[in-house]
This record gives sequence, C-alpha cells and structure tokens, in this order.
Amino acid sequence: MGIITLTTDLGHKDFYQAALKGSIISQFPAVRLVDISHEIPPFDIQYAAFVLKNAYAYFPEKTVHLIGIDSVFNENARYLAVQFNGHYFVGADNGIFSLILDGPPAAIVELNIIQDLKYLHFPLTDIFAKAACHIASGGELREIGDPVNTVVDRTLVQPVVEKDSLRGSVVFIDSFGNVISNISKELFNKVQQGRDFVVYFRRNETIDQLSWHYNEVPEGEKLCLFGISNYLEIAINKGNASGLLGLGKGDIIRVEFKK
Repeated sequence: MGIITLTTDLGHKDFYQAALKGSIISQFPAVRLVDISHEIPPFDIQYAAFVLKNAYAYFPEKTVHLIGIDSVFNENARYLAVQFNGHYFVGADNGIFSLILDGPPAAIVELNIIQDLKYLHFPLTDIFAKAACHIASGGELREIGDPVNTVVDRTLVQPVVEKDSLRGSVVFIDSFGNVISNISKELFNKVQQGRDFVVYFRRNETIDQLSWHYNEVPEGEKLCLFGISNYLEIAINKGNASGLLGLGKGDIIRVEFKK
C-alpha cells in the first residue's frame, strides 16, 4: 500500500478535489490518500511550500507528495517528480520545489507522460495523478521522465541581520491566527548569543521573553516562541494574534538585542 499526500488550492466547495481523488483511486485502488491541505490560497506558492515543508517529514519514507498549486495547463510548463530525503514530490516547476527542499535532490525528472486531451485544462487528474500513482506503487522515476539537473529557483526575502538586531517579516498566519515570521531559531540564537532581547512589531507592541508553550501566559496575553516550524512566532494564548494585534503577511518583526 503506497501513500500519496495532497496539497492543493482546490478548496472544498467544488468537484475538483473529488475528481483528483477519484482519478488516483481509479488508477491505484490500494492507495492510502492523505489530505495535507486543500485550503491553500489560490496560486500562493510560498504558503503551500511552508505547509508542505513543515508536514512531509512526519510521513514514512517513500511517501509521494502531490502538489496542486499553480498547476493549470501551460504549454511551456515543466512538470517534475523529485526525490529528496527519502520522499517524492510531484508538481509544476514553478519555484515551489526550491522553497520546500533545503538541500540537493537525489533525483529529478521532467515528466514525459502524454497529456490526455480530455483533461487538457486539469493536468492534476491526468499527468500528476499518473505520476504519483506510478511512484507510490513502486515504479521508478526514470520510467516516467527524463533526468534534469535543476529546478526553478524562487528566493524568499531573508531577514536583515546586524550585530545587535534582526529585521524579519511575517510569512505565514495559521488557522489559529498565530503569526509566523521568517526568523529561524538557528539565526535568532546565532545573533542573540545569550543576550536579553525585545521583539517589536505593529502598534508599538513588544515582547521581551521567549515562551516554551502557548499557555505560559494568562489567556488573552501575547507571547512569542519557536513553534513546530522552528521560526519565531507571535501568538495570543487562546486568541487570534493576527486579528487582535493587526499583524498580516509581510509586516515587519524586529528583534533588538542588548548591547
């Protein structure tokens, strides 16, 4: 039994998600399908990459991760299957692979599966589904694609690093309203060097200590911590930090360290 995960922007209102699942099950009835998310904002590659990057490693090796973001038919598009860290990823070469993978892939192939004209505008149910089923059932990458060496590079804005400060930005807001920045725990510790600090953000709000858990402060109080993603996160215990603090994607998060 192979595992295929689904990360798409198809939502739950229309028939698209059901059509994708039906196509996969028809080709590989023994498959184990797992939804990672179908609520990715339309065409938001960065959002999808953040979700999948923080989820895929919890699955067993050889899991196939089908990515349905910005995957509508384009005669100039490359569709890839990528092997990395014991997992497989199938999707459009639109920059998302460079955001998910933090090292060189073990293998990359450009899919050479012939497009079925019946599904011309929906390659997810055709090319992507066929590729995912082939890999999940034990097939080899070389049987469905031609080797390539690179993927489209999509560079994220990185924090500005100075001796006594970090200037980052909000890159993700989860369903609880927790605000996640692009300041990694590794970078924070490297600059902090054990010093006291103050986190500054919108409306002159500040936080001057890290928490280990969301409930370390009273309900309704703000906090910052490094959550499961290992990026600096601003939250409110049992509250919506994004809404209550007025923080949105792209807003600045600044950390000042004591000299």
